[in-house]
Amino acid sequence: MNKLVTPRRTPRQETKNRNFLPYALILPILLFSFGLVLYPIVQDVYISLTDKKLGDEMGAKVNFVGLQNYSGLIHNDNFRNSLRVTLIYAVLFVILSVGAGLVTALLVNKKFRGRGGIRALMTAPWAFPDIASVIVFIWILNTAFGVVNILNPIMPIDPSGGWLTSSPLAFISINLISMWKTFPFYSIVFLAALQGVPEDLLEAAYVDGANAFQRFKTVTLPSIRSTLYLLSLLAFIFAFRQFSMIYLTTGGGPERDTETLVLSVYNTAFKYFDYALSSAIGVTGLVITMFVAVSYLILSRRAEIKDRR
Repeated sequence: MNKLVTPRRTPRQETKNRNFLPYALILPILLFSFGLVLYPIVQDVYISLTDKKLGDEMGAKVNFVGLQNYSGLIHNDNFRNSLRVTLIYAVLFVILSVGAGLVTALLVNKKFRGRGGIRALMTAPWAFPDIASVIVFIWILNTAFGVVNILNPIMPIDPSGGWLTSSPLAFISINLISMWKTFPFYSIVFLAALQGVPEDLLEAAYVDGANAFQRFKTVTLPSIRSTLYLLSLLAFIFAFRQFSMIYLTTGGGPERDTETLVLSVYNTAFKYFDYALSSAIGVTGLVITMFVAVSYLILSRRAEIKDRR
């Protein structure tokens, strides 16, 4: 009785299969990225070039207006205010969050009893949901019974108008809340980077008489500089897309003093029903963040080439 013989694959066929495998593995990621990232961006860019209004009837005619929405933004006071607030918020967010992450990482990197427990406790703010964190801070900052009122006598600004309802306290409050919520992430990354700082260089600097600040400046900082730059870029991008913390605490008030570009997109689309203009604001924010990211990549590449020389 003849047996069914399975033809053996040639080495060339096996090589083709091995070459095809990486593309097959990344195909779901590419489809996911196209469906949930690239397609919405393309659609948003298209809508920003039309006069589409939110709530239009199905099949309603949408007119192509070109760059009319973008030219209108130039003369839009609310947009310029949102852009200014966003840039200031982003810069302060980078300084406060990344700075707090670096300081706490340096502290918990030292050897002391209970270091593991402190490190675990430090990550708690990052693990808390945004809504739960906001509810806690709304109680803390309440003008009637909030515990923060014990600082009122020493405040240089009169807080009687409310920490979240008066200017500039509302802007200061959202920056401090955002810093508290996000600094553990940067601290963990910095802590990992600090493990790569050469111990022999630190010891040599100590023997040469360098104090703690000098050792940080000459040894530690150069070793973690790339991590510092990358986290600063990520923090800037996170600040540009921050929505939930600001919306739940101040809603963009008082008088748009805390309205960032993301909140402006939301308000323009769902309060004023101007879908095209909100898309134009969103695309503008995307262009700004992409410009910052590309600038960072160019500068980091030049710095890397310079170091190799």
